[in-house]
Amino acid sequence: MTRREMAMANFMKGYNCSQSVVLAFADMLPVKESDLLKMASSFGGGMGRLREVCGSVSGMFIVIGLLYGYDGPETGPVKAEHYKRVQELAHRFEEKHGSIVCRELLGLNVKREAPIPEARTKEYYKKRPCPEIIGDAAEILEEYIKENPV
Repeated sequence: MTRREMAMANFMKGYNCSQSVVLAFADMLPVKESDLLKMASSFGGGMGRLREVCGSVSGMFIVIGLLYGYDGPETGPVKAEHYKRVQELAHRFEEKHGSIVCRELLGLNVKREAPIPEARTKEYYKKRPCPEIIGDAAEILEEYIKENPV
């Protein structure tokens, strides 16, 4: 199974978009799976259904932070290099989807929604492009990691 397929399957199991992407890369990360899932749990629905940055994009950023990030109070080249990675991934995602913002990807005109997620029914999945978006994020991230070995 590809990472794209794993991420999409994770979403279909009920994980949020961020968790779905992070979980697809869990074997590469130095953190227990349960901690990864907790770490990514706040980012679903564009950060707790605030409909801001897409959770799958946040998931990509969590993974690259764990793979390539810095752990000190950096202010110079180390921080700039990491932010360059973040911006590169965001750019690749935007090239494919036109935005990294959840509400724009879903065609919503509300800035915030109630914190209660919708039930994951067949109708829910029919009206949401989320599985494909999540798959694209995982594919973009996998390509980036292949191009930039850890």
